[in-house]
Amino acid sequence: MIGLDTGVLLRYLTGDDPKLSPRAAKLLEDRTKDSPVFISLVTLAEAVRTLQGPGFEFTRDQVLHAVGALASLNEVRLQEPDVVRAALATARSTGAAFEQALVATLGKAAGCSHTATFDQAAAAAIPDFSPV
Repeated sequence: MIGLDTGVLLRYLTGDDPKLSPRAAKLLEDRTKDSPVFISLVTLAEAVRTLQGPGFEFTRDQVLHAVGALASLNEVRLQEPDVVRAALATARSTGAAFEQALVATLGKAAGCSHTATFDQAAAAAIPDFSPV
């Protein structure tokens, strides 16, 4: 197993760089279920934030699709895969951003009664978020 950093993951997901994107794609294509790549929650969160920012401007639905596709690949091992899948389900069912759903889901998995937030919209959408 080898780990991926955010740059490699972004080149794979976007195909935006004519030199680096094919290298990222080949890296993943050469992996197997028995020798997967590992994507940490930090890498995943950084990639999601970057995809939604200037330069890429992925929509929420595009981000959810990309994360869902990664979660379904045999050659990818996500850190806390059950948490990622639960966060995807929360984001899809509530309309919340994936990263907000991930924070709330991680808190719940850690035994938190709720996650405090200043984001009123997130608190309204995600049951495990509470406004401060």
